[in-house]
Amino acid sequence: MSNASLEVQPSESQPGFQPEPGAPDNWRRFFSFSTDHKVIGIQYIVTAFVFFLFGGLLAMVMRGELITPAADLVDRTVYNGLFTMHGTIMLFMWTFPMLNGLANYLVPLMIGARDMAFPRLNAAAFWLVPVFGVILTASFFVPGGPSQSGWWAYPPVSLQNPTGHLINGQALWLLAVALSGVSSIMGAVNIVTTIFRLRAPGMGWFKMPAFCWTVLSAQIIQLIGLPALTAGAVMLLLDLTVGTSFFDPTRGGDPVLYQHFFWFYSHPAVYVIILPIFGVFSEIFPVYARKPLFGYRVVALSSLIITGLSGIVWVHHMFASGTPGWMRMLFMFTTMAISVPTGIKVFAWVATVWGGKLRLTTAMLFALGGLSMFLFAGITGIMLSSAPFDIHVNNTYFVVGHFHYVINGAVVMGFYAAIYHWFPKMTGRMYYEGLGKLHFALTFIGANLIFLPMHPLGLLGMPRRVASYDPEFAFWNVLASLGGFLLGASTLPFILNMLSSWTQGDDAGDNPWRAIGLEWLVSSPPPHENFEEIPIVVSPPYGYGSDEPLVSNNPAGVAPV
Repeated sequence: MSNASLEVQPSESQPGFQPEPGAPDNWRRFFSFSTDHKVIGIQYIVTAFVFFLFGGLLAMVMRGELITPAADLVDRTVYNGLFTMHGTIMLFMWTFPMLNGLANYLVPLMIGARDMAFPRLNAAAFWLVPVFGVILTASFFVPGGPSQSGWWAYPPVSLQNPTGHLINGQALWLLAVALSGVSSIMGAVNIVTTIFRLRAPGMGWFKMPAFCWTVLSAQIIQLIGLPALTAGAVMLLLDLTVGTSFFDPTRGGDPVLYQHFFWFYSHPAVYVIILPIFGVFSEIFPVYARKPLFGYRVVALSSLIITGLSGIVWVHHMFASGTPGWMRMLFMFTTMAISVPTGIKVFAWVATVWGGKLRLTTAMLFALGGLSMFLFAGITGIMLSSAPFDIHVNNTYFVVGHFHYVINGAVVMGFYAAIYHWFPKMTGRMYYEGLGKLHFALTFIGANLIFLPMHPLGLLGMPRRVASYDPEFAFWNVLASLGGFLLGASTLPFILNMLSSWTQGDDAGDNPWRAIGLEWLVSSPPPHENFEEIPIVVSPPYGYGSDEPLVSNNPAGVAPV
């Protein structure tokens, strides 16, 4: 089977249809208030990557401090601000905008829609990103910034206002987080509505690509959990600025209540981040193994199971916060249970790759590297789900290592895999495989070199969030710092590859990977409204090697796979 197993419904195109926008020639549209989902998707991706570089630079300064036991590079207060801003930027300015960018660009194409359900709302959600990005960055430089409260802003520390002014760094930080929540909720409403209402004729739930399943599941989590974090940030902002007492213990407030607001969303946020990456893996492995996705229906449903279980695991972040014993046991069980649908996905990916005709392109290498690092993160995650072990390593570098194997190892590698895989579709150009594979090698080695040593450091008892440490921890910290510098340098061949390929790369054609999917039916880059004629889907996805009939009409001219 191929893309040709998609029949096309004759219909009149909408007014204003543009057959070939030509991304290299229309670069000005990326700086406009465009309502085209593809333009907005690229705006999200590029903006997110700029903040990724900034957050990574902060991390390299931190690793420069930690290469020696003494605090001799930056002031301790500055160091505290560095890790607070690094965590906040990487979460709110890198992962969420990047995921929104991929979802914006790919979902309408994958489901046969001409655009998102609410194009203007979509544009408004994006243009909030640079607004709260500037506010968030400014909070680092304004007196009274969030240097002491960490990226979670626990009260009562976050309620301390040494400046005595209404506008201070901590208040700006909370305002930025609240605006980020508003933007993400707007995006979630749009994406969920698009998937429910704008799927092409014939595309039932089990004819929808796995990436769309994971995006839908992630955005449902956003709609359920994100209002709690946004409300908590607003309430904390009111405590800090106008004197309310929601979380202020000196005035009858409950600081632990804020922790519940925070973690009720902020642990499910990990699944918001990782689920679309699972979808990326599910799209990439069949293409480069030339095999159908193993257990497609179960893989699709496992995303919804993860969504359901993600709402009942947050208390494992509070095992050391005076949590009752019965609650520890309950949430230990639910945290372990969520590994089951995740394990189903890993099994399906391995079964898909096993025995396939592998093409080790840059995208496939990043997907395989991300899967291997996620597998290690999953093992340490099972360890941390156990209350006795979690309490033992609480606030040590073991937790930092586990978290970064998920966020940097799996998620960032998955991001890179997605960019390389869909880059020809977005630009109409081919990237340079040599630079891509160099980028993969530096990233994979650097990521393991920085984050693997954090696990023995944590088991030895090194606390997180410290600028100085006992010399017995020096060896592992030197390795981690060297890995951090290598990981930072790994972005250079990526930037060079993307810029040079977009302007000078070879013509990609419409379907350079001979992949199956609606997005590969259209030209590269896609026309303004995607489909001149809305397709009718007659077959499920991932039909590599199938002998099913193709179609009676294939106006896109896509060659059979």
